[in-house]
Amino acid sequence: MDWIVNLFTNTESVAHIALLYAIVIAIGVYLGKIKIGGISLGVTFVLFAGILAGHVGFTGPKEILTFVQDFGLILFVFMIGLQVGPGFFESFKKGGVTLNMLSASAILLNILVMFGCYYLFFDTSNPNNLPMMVGTLYGAVTNTPGLGAANEALLSVFPNGAPSIANGYACAYPLGVVGIIGATILIKYICKINTADEEEQLNEEDAANPHAKAHNMHLRVENSYITGRTLREVSEFLNRDIVCSRLLHNGEVSIPNSKTKFEVGDELLVVCAEADAEAIKAFIGPEVEAEWDREKDEVQHFVSRRIIVTRPEMNGKTLGKMHFSSVYGVNVTRISRQGMDIFAGRNHHFHVGDRILVVGPEENVNRVAEIMGNSVKRLDAPNIATIFVGIMVGIIFGSLPFAIPGMPVPLKLGIAGGPLIIAILIGRFGYRMKLVTYTTTSANMMLREIGLVLFLASVGIKAGAGFWDTVVQGDGLKYVGCGFLITVIPILIIGTIARLKFKFNYFTIMGMLAGTYTDPPALAYANASCSKEAPAVGYSTVYPLSMFLRIFTAQIVVLFFCGA
Repeated sequence: MDWIVNLFTNTESVAHIALLYAIVIAIGVYLGKIKIGGISLGVTFVLFAGILAGHVGFTGPKEILTFVQDFGLILFVFMIGLQVGPGFFESFKKGGVTLNMLSASAILLNILVMFGCYYLFFDTSNPNNLPMMVGTLYGAVTNTPGLGAANEALLSVFPNGAPSIANGYACAYPLGVVGIIGATILIKYICKINTADEEEQLNEEDAANPHAKAHNMHLRVENSYITGRTLREVSEFLNRDIVCSRLLHNGEVSIPNSKTKFEVGDELLVVCAEADAEAIKAFIGPEVEAEWDREKDEVQHFVSRRIIVTRPEMNGKTLGKMHFSSVYGVNVTRISRQGMDIFAGRNHHFHVGDRILVVGPEENVNRVAEIMGNSVKRLDAPNIATIFVGIMVGIIFGSLPFAIPGMPVPLKLGIAGGPLIIAILIGRFGYRMKLVTYTTTSANMMLREIGLVLFLASVGIKAGAGFWDTVVQGDGLKYVGCGFLITVIPILIIGTIARLKFKFNYFTIMGMLAGTYTDPPALAYANASCSKEAPAVGYSTVYPLSMFLRIFTAQIVVLFFCGA
């Protein structure tokens, strides 16, 4: 039986280290699924499992734990950056500026409340107390990447050994999850909100301002002004994107292109943005039933087919420059990206993984499929080179020192901030450098979760040895109480301002607050409370900037204040 004792006690063996991580992660993940009051801690419970393992002496060499911790953090933040990159800059459009300003204000308030608690309740002469409050801050806002960024920055300030801020994080995290949801509910009573009225408001807004979803209709040309004019001229006059996928002229069905001229009596199959449908009908002519469309398709072998963009050469090309209608005699009417149908405008950039709806003669559609790739198998292969090229550039970028007056050490974005920024830029502009960034949702989630659990397990195991002395016999209850204040106060202030001053819908506010705290359980609660997509829209609008600011401000606070 010596072999099994040796397996659990010989900390230098590879088998022991692998077993250590396997046990901590497995136990943490399973316990994290337990729900209390409908709320679970998820994979963050891996941190608590690691603390328990470290506390009982089930640990490994510090150098290896540190390497696994840092590599897990890099992988985690990089995959987050790739995920949020395509929507990062778009999140500032269409009212997103106000939501992002409110979100940034909440993040600033979290930091201010943290400093307030530090000066009110702690001994400011002890250099360990402020770092511990930073850990409490990131537990209170349930943001693990921020904890990683702060941990790394502390190594620059405390080269001989940084305080174990994971203990403060662990104390504040459970009440942080509960506090976010509880404070969001409290806003409803403070502002006297009726949720049924909020749902009705969303229904009215949907009716009055339909999203730019693709909409198709058959129209008869009855406007004599159109006679002799081309499809391009009609589109330019309307100042709206329209796609005419089929034309009935003198009993013949054809695929029109930008140079096709219309005559009174022609019938068209038009695809446009849903919000533009009425204006286009008013200009061209009334909507009609079109039996010819189906019948002629059968004779002329017209097909409508979804094609997947899988060729790297197509990455970043615009629809307008592909000349599908004039060169190939087909039309692209819709594009699906990450499960969302969007209208096929001329300036749309193709990304690997896009699914495009192509209409035209079967032979021509097959030719377009060859050009675009249309190989599902190719999508299953991960673009692993792009990930590690991005990580390499991110680490180099994060290591660049920026000297700032008044700061004891140069500012570095580090292994959290550097890879995050580079991943966001690659996710949005990678096609310009011929980098294919497509990763299936499941692959992204897998790599992200692996990175996260490795980081949490390492932090927990390293912190476990001193957890009892630091938290239970020390200032543990203070961390819990201060964390709760850090969580709740900014939500109540910003949520109330968002409602009373900016008149945002309550469900949008719920999503915005969940995104500000990067907290999936809060989003799940908001989604369960509303039948519309408003919470998800609010969450996705502020999530990219919030994640960036949480990581960036973690390092700013540590480098500016903890080293003073």
